[in-house]
Amino acid sequence: MAVLQKIRQRSLLLILVIGFCLLAFIIGDIFNSGGFNSTSKDVGSIDGNDISFEDFRVKVSNVEKSGQGITSTEAANRVWEQEVSVALLTTEFDKLGLRVGEKHLLEVLKADQNIGGNPLFMNAAGGFDVAKFKEYFKANPEQAQFLKDREKDAELNAKYQMYNTMIKAAVFTTASEGKMKYEMEANKVNFAYVAGLYSTIKDSDVKVTDSEIVDHMKKNEKKFKADESREIEYVLIEDKASPADEAEIKTKVNALLNGSVVYNQATGKNDTVAGFRTTKNIADFVNSNSDVPYDSTYIAKKDLPAVDADKLFNLAPGAIYGPYMFGNYYCISKSMGMKAGVNAKASHILISYEGTQVPNKKEVRTKEEAKAKAESILAQVNANPDSFLMLAFTSSDDSSAQQGGDLGYFGPNQMVKPFNDFVFNNGIGKVGLVESDFGFHIIKVTDKQDGIRLATVAQKIEASEATSDKMFTQATKFEMDVADKDFNKAAKDMGLTVAPAVSVKGMDESFGSLGNQRNIVRWAFEDGVKKGSVKRFEVANVGHVIAKVKSIDKTGLVAVSVARPYVENILKNKKKAELIKAKMSGSSLEAIAKAVGGTVQQANDLTMENAMLPNVGPEPRVVGNAFALAANKLSAPIEGNTGVYVVKNISTVKAPAMKDYATYVAKIESQNASEVNRVIPALKGNAKIKDNRQQFNY
Repeated sequence: MAVLQKIRQRSLLLILVIGFCLLAFIIGDIFNSGGFNSTSKDVGSIDGNDISFEDFRVKVSNVEKSGQGITSTEAANRVWEQEVSVALLTTEFDKLGLRVGEKHLLEVLKADQNIGGNPLFMNAAGGFDVAKFKEYFKANPEQAQFLKDREKDAELNAKYQMYNTMIKAAVFTTASEGKMKYEMEANKVNFAYVAGLYSTIKDSDVKVTDSEIVDHMKKNEKKFKADESREIEYVLIEDKASPADEAEIKTKVNALLNGSVVYNQATGKNDTVAGFRTTKNIADFVNSNSDVPYDSTYIAKKDLPAVDADKLFNLAPGAIYGPYMFGNYYCISKSMGMKAGVNAKASHILISYEGTQVPNKKEVRTKEEAKAKAESILAQVNANPDSFLMLAFTSSDDSSAQQGGDLGYFGPNQMVKPFNDFVFNNGIGKVGLVESDFGFHIIKVTDKQDGIRLATVAQKIEASEATSDKMFTQATKFEMDVADKDFNKAAKDMGLTVAPAVSVKGMDESFGSLGNQRNIVRWAFEDGVKKGSVKRFEVANVGHVIAKVKSIDKTGLVAVSVARPYVENILKNKKKAELIKAKMSGSSLEAIAKAVGGTVQQANDLTMENAMLPNVGPEPRVVGNAFALAANKLSAPIEGNTGVYVVKNISTVKAPAMKDYATYVAKIESQNASEVNRVIPALKGNAKIKDNRQQFNY
């Protein structure tokens, strides 16, 4: 009673304290959620021009709705790339003063099938009617926003077409460039050389440090430019069945084979429940006891579980096989009988005609001409069955022509009805002619497969509750241990394996071999998460991931671990080159060959376009130096792709001059046709782009 009295006396104080704490919590939440903090309300900016989050959110939502199974992060990435490209291009359009007139705009709109092909806007002759188009939107003002959006997109597309045209017109190839192209293809050089190959020095003799890789990336910054990144190492504790769990599931499946006795509460008596062997209603039994529903279809041998296919396919009606493992299931199967010809294999020669929806027509024909040709081919096949393959290859309008008309195996009703009926109503070897919506088919039935119908009880092999609890306890303990222990040591002490570090950027979803793990990536970039931070994640159908931020890279370069496979070999070869060059002393090729333990070799008729050293590979720098030398002159050591070379020019054979280099000009222009695709990446490289998307939980 004394305690209760004290509580009553202090109840007002308790209410005030609790109220104050709640108020502090609410205020703190307001500040942290962005109500009064400095977090940007814009999703980003391009060259100082802000992108409104609200507009961005709506666009992302629209992409999500229009895409099949697209994630919000993937949608945000698509919209972001589009927003950046549009902003950069719009600036360029404005600089150039590009304008789009009404006629031009209408032409672009007409190209949209929703407008140009809309019956509402067509005249009696089936053509687009501008007056009808304008009148419709005048009479339906509620549709004005639709038109406004389309006009905005059309204007942008029109300007982009003009911009592309201007760029293509600006990329001009001169006759001098054509001449150079000709000479690079036609001028030839013969030379002797000595090679000190990089492969003669062990990789272990030349070490490359992380700082050397970073220095190389800084010197070639554009090649290695990247967003801020994190390296995350992790331990995976899989939530999978233990051997004891597997044994229990196998026992449970095995027990279903025979009947069991169960107590019936309603009658107060024991009932005998039929097992898999004796049940009268096999479908109900399977559906009541299996994790996979009953399937009444007949299955060909090739579609059965590979390890057990022979035994399953040869089961007598009513016979049972199992338990056996198939994937993550323990199974028992009962044969429900066989059926002949459940699958068929056929080849065909398709002769299409005008009006059929066939994209690979070899020639234009009327229906009558197609029928006559098909009948002619059928006669040839009947006269010489071995000619089918070649006739299919040369005459068929179907893509299967490349396989001699072979369509592989297929089940009933997978082909159009006339084709299906012919194949499944005739025996192997039968050849005939049928007509479908695609044209005329000369068909040859090449094989048939029998099938078996199996009733299968399959129970998934998964961790028991006790095993899952054990895995959870282990994951939690490891997470706690690494708070004050080395990550790798703690893993070793618990018999766990640390996975190789995964490098991720802020808007990545993929996380190494674990696939889409956006929550792990998002965590690594949260405020307050620093190098050494650790967190446990539960990954559905996988287990527990305990992740640690191994490093944070804000240099604007790709992670060293990502760059190393590419850069390390370059730097090792540079170090090897210095060691090889130090040995290359002598005034003749023979002396240099002796110094490096090599031989003098010959290269004949090489060109700048074909700079392939025999048995070595492309060495354009070596061949280029050979062209630059006077006859019988030695070069200085040349660092090539595969080694260090010293060359001696034997002779240079110059190609005769041509009056016209138009052919070579055309070659260069065809190679430059895709140059326009480099514009947007170049604009991005020079722009000041700020990305705030992570603040909005994408």
